[in-house]
Amino acid sequence: METKYTYHASAQWHLLDRGFVELEHGAPRLINFSAPPEFGGERGFWTPEHFLLAAISSCFVATFRAVATASKLEFQGIEVAVDGVLEKDSGGFRFTKVNLKPVVIVYAEAERERAHRLLEKAEKLCLVTRSLSCTVEVEPKVFAEQPIAV
Repeated sequence: METKYTYHASAQWHLLDRGFVELEHGAPRLINFSAPPEFGGERGFWTPEHFLLAAISSCFVATFRAVATASKLEFQGIEVAVDGVLEKDSGGFRFTKVNLKPVVIVYAEAERERAHRLLEKAEKLCLVTRSLSCTVEVEPKVFAEQPIAV
């Protein structure tokens, strides 16, 4: 297995108050972005701040799925809401705190504790949160629900 990987994305800006991001290998479409409105950007577009939070939540989901699959945990789904606090310090604005709120739904009450342990493992392994210098807090919840008969 390799020990180093390189990824690529590019961002461009041409007119107005928005730009676009393009991913490597011809991703299906461009993603328009702007600075946040509070920093002079245009409403209704992705911002770099949103991209970071989306990277955090999607990485946590992917990490949990990998950990759950390796542990053979069957679960109905996972949702990870994330809030980030942006504050100004002597060097400028930066994220000072990120709060993740993962919610996992398992099929049986007996699997709740194991799902909690796997959420803790995902927290330790998530590469995006491990790469942050701000405080990262995780508030996990696990619910047990019987599958709906179809």
